[in-house]
Amino acid sequence: MAKILIVDDDLALADVLAFTLRRAGFDIVLAHNGRDALDCFTSEQPDLLVLDWVLPYLDGLEVCRRVRAESNVPILMLSVRHADDDVVAALEAGADEYITKPFSPRQLVARIRALLRRALGEPNEILRSGPLSLNVERHELFWEGQPPIRLTRLETRLLRALLQNPGCVLTSESLILRVWGSEAATHEMLKQLVYRLRVKLEPEPGSPPLIETIPNTGYVLNPPPC
Repeated sequence: MAKILIVDDDLALADVLAFTLRRAGFDIVLAHNGRDALDCFTSEQPDLLVLDWVLPYLDGLEVCRRVRAESNVPILMLSVRHADDDVVAALEAGADEYITKPFSPRQLVARIRALLRRALGEPNEILRSGPLSLNVERHELFWEGQPPIRLTRLETRLLRALLQNPGCVLTSESLILRVWGSEAATHEMLKQLVYRLRVKLEPEPGSPPLIETIPNTGYVLNPPPC
C-alpha cells in the first residue's frame, strides 16, 4: 500500500483529501504546515507528497525545493494559482504534477496513480547514443570524459524520450504526454523544461545544438560524435 503525505493548512480540505485517498486504497499521513511537513517526510518516508502552496512557516514551494534536494519522491502540488508563471515556478522547484483548486477527486486519484506508476515502475535501464549514457533509475547522464550530470525526474523523462529517438523530430504534444502523462501541461512548461535541460547538458551550444528546436513542430536530439 503506497503511503501519501498530504500537506494542507485547510483542515477541512485535508480531511476530505485523506478520506478520498484512503477510499482509493492509500495509507495517509497528514501535516498542516511547512515545518511539520518536512518532519513527517523524514520520519514517515512517504511514496508521494500532495502539497499545498500556501502554508504557515514554510510555503509549499520551499518545502518542495527542500524535499527535492534530497529525494526523487513524486510531488503533486495543489494551488488556487493558475497562471503559467505559477505552474512553471512549481515545476522548477521540483514538482512532478500541478493541479489547480477546485479539482475533481477522481482526477486527483488518477493523477496520483499515474505518478506512482511512473515512479515505482521505472526500469533500471541505460540508454546510450554516441558518447551519451542515461541511467534512468539514478537520474544521471554520463558524457564521456565529463563528471556525471544529475537530472530531475522530469528532465530524465524528457531526455529519455529524446534518446530513444535520436535524430528524429518529436512533436511538442508527444513530449508533453511522455513527460507529464497527460495533456494538462502546456507548451510553455515544455519550453522551460527543455531550456533547463539544455543549460545542464550544453552550456555553450554547438552547431547544431544537442537539443534542437524545430519551429512550430517540436524538438530533435542531435547526438554528438563519439
